[in-house]
Amino acid sequence: MKEEMDLHELNALKVKIAIRFSLLPLFIGLLVLLPAGTFRFWHVYAYFAVLIIPMIFVILYFLNKNPKFLERRLKMKEKEAQQKVVVWISTIVFLTGFMLPGFDYRFGWSNVPTYVVIVSDIFVLLGYIIIILVFKENSYASRIVEVSDNQKVISTGPYSIVRHPMYLGVLIMFLATPLALGSYWSIIPFVALPVLLVLRIINEEKLLSEQLPDYKEYCNKTRYRMIPFIW
Repeated sequence: MKEEMDLHELNALKVKIAIRFSLLPLFIGLLVLLPAGTFRFWHVYAYFAVLIIPMIFVILYFLNKNPKFLERRLKMKEKEAQQKVVVWISTIVFLTGFMLPGFDYRFGWSNVPTYVVIVSDIFVLLGYIIIILVFKENSYASRIVEVSDNQKVISTGPYSIVRHPMYLGVLIMFLATPLALGSYWSIIPFVALPVLLVLRIINEEKLLSEQLPDYKEYCNKTRYRMIPFIW
């Protein structure tokens, strides 16, 4: 469903996206490259190519089709107290997880074969493709946990398989990230990610069950939360 946005709002949104799109990859790139002590770290450039190139097309698509969706994706401030704790811990996990490959590269702690790095990049892309499918199916897929006005339960596409397919994509993408960046040691902080996603989902489902009509019925029909046949 396309939601209309006037020209002034659209231009303001484009500025916000341009700033966020420019600064976030730069910040994460430096988070890896500065500890590495060199810019000659090809794993980083391959990793960001896998993410940023499709991301550009996704942004352009939604700017044309549904800019309101992108506006929702720019929200960062969680409203739920438990979600704030999960986000705070997740921030530590991601900062540590992206810094370790740099130190690993500098000091030669790991020796990840090139083919493993390439396969891991493929899994990173696979995870992001799942997220893109979720975006296309659910225009209410906000970055924060909330129920928007006129929001409806989505039960088609990837939502017919699991109730939280976006988190499945996130899980695949970031569990593959350490090896994509050539580090075994970086796996350690990212191991906490499944636990954090479980906590986030349990709290999110409590909110959705209370505030979103027909969500309980959807849960009864779609058995698995994030991983088919497992949970």
